[in-house]
Order: sequence, then structure tokens, then C-alpha cells
Amino acid sequence: MALQAAALVPSTFSVPKEGKSGASFKDSSLFGVSLSDHIKADFTSSASRCKREFNHRIGAVRAQTTATATPAITRSTVDGKKTLRKGSVIITGASSGLGLATAKALAETGKWHVIMACRDFLKAERAAKSAGMSKENYTIMHLDLASLDSVRQFVDSYKRSGRPLDVLVCNAAVYQPTAKEPTFTAEGFELSVGTNHLGHFLLSRLLLDDLKQSDYPSKRLIIVGSITGNTNTLAGNVPPKANLGDLRGLAGGLNGLNSSAMIDGGDFDGAKAYKDSKVCNMLTMQEFHRRFHEETGITFASLYPGCIATTGLFREHIPLFRLLFPPFQKYITKGFVSEEEAGKRLAQVVSDPSLTKSGVYWSWNKDSASFENQLSQEASDQDKARKIWELSEKLVGLA
Repeated sequence: MALQAAALVPSTFSVPKEGKSGASFKDSSLFGVSLSDHIKADFTSSASRCKREFNHRIGAVRAQTTATATPAITRSTVDGKKTLRKGSVIITGASSGLGLATAKALAETGKWHVIMACRDFLKAERAAKSAGMSKENYTIMHLDLASLDSVRQFVDSYKRSGRPLDVLVCNAAVYQPTAKEPTFTAEGFELSVGTNHLGHFLLSRLLLDDLKQSDYPSKRLIIVGSITGNTNTLAGNVPPKANLGDLRGLAGGLNGLNSSAMIDGGDFDGAKAYKDSKVCNMLTMQEFHRRFHEETGITFASLYPGCIATTGLFREHIPLFRLLFPPFQKYITKGFVSEEEAGKRLAQVVSDPSLTKSGVYWSWNKDSASFENQLSQEASDQDKARKIWELSEKLVGLA
């Protein structure tokens, strides 16, 4: 800047110091007029005029410099492609397991504010502190996906907070593999499907407008899937296999009274109910993509982050399974993934610029490189996805 300012001043002219002429004149007179006084007056006038011009130019340079340095007119802001604020991401079930690991991975970047949507507020607070998450990077809000009223209250509270929504991660899940009899949500739906699918379906639908309004570079809706619901894999063929049938149980309300508690209308099976709910999750993601991606620009995605054999999701399984499953995955199938690694993978789907393709079911290879995985025929059935969408709308009161 000093060089730019100096360039504005003619090199042959030096501004005199105030009160001094900077040159010496002998006292002489011509026709009764002091020659030295006349020359001094002309010189002083010229110096003042040049000084005013110099100050004017310096002011222009300063004004130009200030304007150039103002972030408000940077190209990225004008284009609307970048933002200086933190991204806002809601993660359901963020008090443990995959949800907590993902919340930690995102919060540690300092670029995200994580809304931990959980049933147990105190558990979530303890988990966040234990994970070393900075309070400025997370907020805990109560959400019980097994109650549609709770879902609506959460959405209302979030909207009133005035916080933007850039990414929604539907992660929470209920798994009751050893249950002999079904348990039900507040509205009377079988618990696994009612929580994992219907609760998330209502949450996603009610927050869709907030995602639409986001000015973040990449807004996303992510629904966690599972290999166990994908019957084109070895794990997906372990009995009982996921099978939605003709959806007669879902159409009947899954209440176990005037209809079956299972989507396909069959006898209750806790492990199958979980797998069926995961198929619904993956089909719902694809239906969101077909209905809203082109219109909104929202990226809709699902994923299988790997086998987290030590997760609390298996807490209701038999003790022998919990003992043997982790080493089996580590040393036999080689499919074991730690909660930390799985959290980083889900965080990738939340924020990685290379994972913006919509309608994708993401997986990772043994080198932890992401790739677009293939879904089974049922988990990619467009007609079934449409029917599930329409039935779900009725069950949650949107139609």
C-alpha cells in the first residue's frame, strides 16, 4: 500500500513541511513589489494544491482497499456457493454408538453444530462430555421416535429456535432380536418399524421445508440402512430374512389386533422386524430422491458403515452372541469396524464434497474407500417404495 501511495506523488516534487518553504529566496524587489514574497506566495499556493490532490488520491486508495477486503463482496458470497457459518446437522440417536461417534467426528472439525436428538437428555449430555465435545459445537434436544407427538414437538421446538437445518441424519434404531412378543409405540405400531421407519418418516417430512430453505453449499437427508436388510449379501441371507410381502400388515397398522404386527402380515419375529424396518429406510430414501431431489437440490442418501459388532444396538441379544460376535467379525469375516471408524464414514456422507450424489446407498471397502453399493431387488423396488410412502403418510397423519 505504501508503494501504491508513493506512486501517486510526482517523483520531482516533495511536499514542504508545514511552516517552511523548503527553498531559499533572496530579498529583492521589482517595481516596488517584493519578488521573494511573490514567489513564496505562488510556491505556497502550488504546494497546498498538490497536497490536497495527494490527500484526495490517498483517500480513494484507502476506500478501494477497504471495499476489496470486505467479505460481503467476495465472489464465493455473490455466487451463493459458500458460507462462513457452521453447518447445522440433526443426528437422531446421538447419545451412543454410531450416532455419538458421528457427532464427535463432526463437532471436532469446528465446522458443524450438532443437534443431538435423543430420548435421554442426561445420558446424551454425559456422552458428549465423555467424548470431549466442546459445548459450543453441540445442542441436545429431546426426541422420542416411538411417539409421533414427540416428533411433532421436536420439530416445532426446532423451528422456533430459528436455527437453520443443513443436514438431517436418521440414525436411531430399535433392535429386539430375542423378543417373543411385540411391543408397541405410543400410537400402537410395532416398536421396531414404528421407531426406525415411521418416526423417521414423519421427522423427515416435517423438516423437509427447512432443508429446502438451507443456503448451505450441500444440504442432505441421510437415512442409515443395513446390510441385514439387503438380501443380495451373505449377511442379508442369514435367517430370518427381510421380506415385506404385500405390505398387508403395514396397511393394517401393525397393531397386532386387527392386523399383524409385522409388515408382511406374518407371525412376529423381533429380528425380522428390525430387518424389515431397514428395508423401509432404504426404500424411503430412494422415494425421497425421486420425489424431491430435482426440485430441491437436496442430496438423499443411505449407507451401511460396516459391522459395528460392539455397538449397544446388540444389547438385547443373548450374552453368548455379544461375546462371540465381535471376534467373529474381526478374525473370520474381517468385516469388523469400530464405532470411531463408522462415525467417520457417516460423517463423510454428511460433509464430504465428493459424496453429493443423490439416491445412493454408500458402502466402504477394506481400504475404507467409499463406493456406491447395489441394493437387493426388494430394497430397490420402486412400486413397493411408492406404496410404503403412501401407507406411511396415512399412518403418521399426513394424508
